[in-house]
Amino acid sequence: MPVKNYKSNRAARKNMSIVDRSELHKGKPYKKLVFGKINVTGRGSEGSITIRHRGGGVKRLFRKVDFGQEKMGVEARVERVEFDPNRSAFIALLVYADGERRYRLAWDGAKTGDKVVVSEKAPEVVGNRMQISAITPGSSVFNVELKPGRGGKILRAAGAMAVVMDVKGGYAQLKM
Repeated sequence: MPVKNYKSNRAARKNMSIVDRSELHKGKPYKKLVFGKINVTGRGSEGSITIRHRGGGVKRLFRKVDFGQEKMGVEARVERVEFDPNRSAFIALLVYADGERRYRLAWDGAKTGDKVVVSEKAPEVVGNRMQISAITPGSSVFNVELKPGRGGKILRAAGAMAVVMDVKGGYAQLKM
């Protein structure tokens, strides 16, 4: 997504920039992958305030994001890229060849119509998921699993990435 830089015509706007959201989906999220999120308000079991300065804010729906690699070998198409109020990164709604839809963290440059696949022998294209042993050293990665099969645990924020330095004997060295 491009970055929008403001002109410094007053002190508050000096060096100010935001992420341009004009290319994101403007409708509602996919209903089957959304559920309510309970806000922590700082109240105890009796209803009295036990932790001060918590609560308020706008209600947010939680999107169920797939961090794992369960759909091995099934090609998917990006239906749309959406804003997620619960995280700093955008999310992409994928439609798999078998008709199933899942949310996944969007990569830099994700747009509607992109084709992606999760496979051990997937081509090294931005958006494809594969085991870290199959990635060429010097490539950038994000949403990395610490233990195989447990889903991505690190490098999930917007703009977070690491460079694969070396892979030897079942271990990979990443430069954060």
